[in-house]
Amino acid sequence: FDAHSYHQFPNYHEMESAYMRFLSKDIGKTSATEQKGDSYLVKEIQKVRDNIKSSLESNGSWNERMEKLEAIVKEMSLRVNELEVQIQRLGQILPSESLKGAKPIRPVVVKAPPAEGGDDDDIDLFGSEDEGEADKCKQMMAEQNKAAASKKEKPVAKSMIVLDVKPWDDTTNMAEMEKGVRAITADGLLWGTSKLVPLVHGINKLQIACVVEDDKVGTDFLEESIMELEDYVQSVAVASFNKL
Repeated sequence: FDAHSYHQFPNYHEMESAYMRFLSKDIGKTSATEQKGDSYLVKEIQKVRDNIKSSLESNGSWNERMEKLEAIVKEMSLRVNELEVQIQRLGQILPSESLKGAKPIRPVVVKAPPAEGGDDDDIDLFGSEDEGEADKCKQMMAEQNKAAASKKEKPVAKSMIVLDVKPWDDTTNMAEMEKGVRAITADGLLWGTSKLVPLVHGINKLQIACVVEDDKVGTDFLEESIMELEDYVQSVAVASFNKL
């Protein structure tokens, strides 16, 4: 610090004293802050001590709970051991008791083929005590199969027949002739569609279809029944015959 600086800062001593006072104030503030920090640490340490003390006091109840749990586990292990012993005993008893109600196995009858030059009778290697019972079983099975077969309904055989019915001449009333044909009824006979088909010289023939059950109605019955309409019908012929 030279004379030139002194002239530049004429109040240097005052500035120095002011700076020293400023430093003394900062030191006071710092010490106050440190005191506040120390008091905070003391409080936190006290809290930790209180927590440790409370945990030590509750340690007794925790030990009691652990002792109760250990007692329950021991009791459960004893019961499991007892169950295992009972299961082993049952495993030894059940096989012997299950054989008490078992039915004896009958010997199998084996029949050998007849030897060359010998009798045709079957040879029973183990005796023929069960032959009567076997025959009864076969007879019962045959009767059951027969009854089951009789219960099954056989499909009904049907056919479609187309008939050509010719009139006497062009004066024949074709509507009345068709009416007379359809009046023929029988079990298993069902009349279908019909139409007039031209023949010659303005004469038409009646072509009519029907469905019949083969076991009940035949072509002979149809032809004979239609030919009974003598006033209208000259002849009857089967135009087509198809199985359904």
